[in-house]
Parts: sequence; structure tokens; C-alpha cells
Amino acid sequence: MNKKVQITTDYITLGQLLKFENVIANGSEAKAFVLNHQIIVNGEASNQRGKKLYPSTVIVIDDSLFFEIIK
Repeated sequence: MNKKVQITTDYITLGQLLKFENVIANGSEAKAFVLNHQIIVNGEASNQRGKKLYPSTVIVIDDSLFFEIIK
């Protein structure tokens, strides 16, 4: 089951999502996190903490955390 993450802007970055969803404690942890975990964005691997996530984007982290961006 996906956790729906509602945004009020056009997009959110992967690093912002991780912090917003309490996956990481602060923004400085984002770089290490994306390098040490498997992150799939819309079916493609990503290790960019600045990756822009738009509404309808699906993010899977380590096959255990599932997020969907909604507006």
C-alpha cells in the first residue's frame, strides 16, 4: 500500500520527501541515505537527492517504503 504524500507546490525533491516523511532526521543526511539505499522512482533507480517528484510519482525505498505524490 502506498502512502500518499500531498504537496501544495508543483514538485518536491527526493531529499525534501525523505525529511518530510521522517525517513531521515535532517537534510544533511539525504546524500548518504540515497547512496546507501535502493530508491526507485517511477520504476527507475535514482540516487539524486535533488530529483524532482511531481504529482503521480511513485517512490519505492528498499522494497519496503512506498510513497505516491499527490496534489
